[in-house]
Amino acid sequence: MQRCFKISLFVFTIASLTDALDGFIARKWNQKTRLGTFLDPMADKTLLVSSFITMAALHLLPGWLAVVTISRDLIIVLGSLIVYILTGNLNFFPNLLGKATTMVQILTILLALLGTLFQDLSLWITLFIWLTTIITIISGFQYIYIGMEMFNENS
Repeated sequence: MQRCFKISLFVFTIASLTDALDGFIARKWNQKTRLGTFLDPMADKTLLVSSFITMAALHLLPGWLAVVTISRDLIIVLGSLIVYILTGNLNFFPNLLGKATTMVQILTILLALLGTLFQDLSLWITLFIWLTTIITIISGFQYIYIGMEMFNENS
């Protein structure tokens, strides 16, 4: 079983690093596209949602944390859809807190995977579980606020 966790850690680390490298390259050489602006966050969400579900199913992270992180993403997607349907406009871009939330979520998953290999990380894992919970909830409320502002501006 430990071999599976090592492989998972490797694959998740590579996926996270290539995502960060892709974002860096797009910004550095101004290679942003409208399609990429949509697909990159969707790829992030797919990676994170599947990871949180798997980690909760394996009891490496609490199930309620998976619910919190996935609920935030669903609220953002549904809220964006509602704003777009009602206003016909959606100038929605990830903000600094949203990016920090993604980074903390990735670090939490990495720590939990490392925790399968090193037992002395339990304090750090617990700390990051709570940090992820807090920043995810705050970020979710911030996106709700932004969505309400967008709706009010366009109505």
